[in-house]
Amino acid sequence: MRYTLLVPLTTLLLVTPGAFCADDDTEARFAAMTPAEVRAYESDVMRRIADLALIPPRLNTSPLPEYDYDRLDYGMTIGIERTPKGRLWACWVAGGDSPKAFFVLATSDDDGETWSKPRLVVDAHSKNLPMDRSVLVGNLWTDPLGRLWLIFDQSMDMFDGRAGVWAAVCENPDAEQPLWPAPRRIWHGVTLNKPTVLSTGEWMLPISLDQRPGFGPFKGLFKELDPLRGANVFVSTDRGATWERRGAAVFPNPDWHEHMIIQRKDGTLWMLARTGHGIMQSVSADGGRTWSKPSFPDGIKQPVARFHVRRLASGRILMVKHGETMDSHEGRSKLTAWLSEDEGRTWLGGLMLDERSGVSYPDGVQSLDGTIYISYDHNRATEGEILLARFTEQDILAKKLEDPKAKLKMLISRPLGIKKGSRTP
Repeated sequence: MRYTLLVPLTTLLLVTPGAFCADDDTEARFAAMTPAEVRAYESDVMRRIADLALIPPRLNTSPLPEYDYDRLDYGMTIGIERTPKGRLWACWVAGGDSPKAFFVLATSDDDGETWSKPRLVVDAHSKNLPMDRSVLVGNLWTDPLGRLWLIFDQSMDMFDGRAGVWAAVCENPDAEQPLWPAPRRIWHGVTLNKPTVLSTGEWMLPISLDQRPGFGPFKGLFKELDPLRGANVFVSTDRGATWERRGAAVFPNPDWHEHMIIQRKDGTLWMLARTGHGIMQSVSADGGRTWSKPSFPDGIKQPVARFHVRRLASGRILMVKHGETMDSHEGRSKLTAWLSEDEGRTWLGGLMLDERSGVSYPDGVQSLDGTIYISYDHNRATEGEILLARFTEQDILAKKLEDPKAKLKMLISRPLGIKKGSRTP
């Protein structure tokens, strides 16, 4: 099965004129329907509403003053990336971890010391729609060609059972005025974490098509997608022009998947995913076509929350998770960084990035000089802070900052429109 980024918009609200007019003929038609026919009609209407998420979203490259910090009241981190010339891009969710969600991006040209005002916004809401259309999940990724990818989902309400992964690829992310082309739809579902470049040269993109078939009135509308639900992996052999679904792992008690993939030195693929039981793992020995029965990785305990795992240039594996030790946690607090030199079997270090409660959703990138950048959020609804930790592998092993450029709790953004009395959901 092959999917191209140039997917045409083939399904719109094809409503017959007058179909929803409350006239005598319509009332009589409804009165004559059986309960099954009424339900089929309701489902058809909701599918048409879900099709509103197939309309290509617009990237707002001039978001001020409408989306300035004094207008924002929430902050949930999405991701961070570094461009070839050293610019940092950060992306976060404003509006809420809810159907009100939209994306905000800012940049830093001084290694994270200071940050721009919002310079790119993806807000799919419209007063013309019958319900919210959200942009809630995604990430940033600099590909091997130096292009910056903005990956995001679009769904009606919180999750309409199908959603969709969209990508916009910026060719000049270091420019004074970066040019962002119109986004293109890759497939259904959502992508939270960055692609992995495999030893074959293929790019592997994790796409979650949630095993829960939609929320509320959308539940069960897309039964044809049920065989494809799970922690999917898509592969591109042509530098991201097209993507092919290769396989999927299906986890018990899934919780958004949020899966990440490491290629081990023996060539196998190690997938870690978020579930209602914490982190679970699955392994593929055939390039992602089939996956082992999910299990719990030895010695890793994590709350039901996002974590970050990535291969570093040194060959070590980085993991950022909650807890003072790898095999413990105290909820969404004590965000720490660890290193593995044996492909994730044991872990070294334990650099405390932020000891407070209410810290979550780490994402990271490593620069060519070895510096590691981790973004995360703090008290999303009350402070709404998006923060940055800048450190090295040696700092992790030493369990303290030794590099003179290392720094913790650096502020990326703070919304100024938070109302007093707000509570973190």
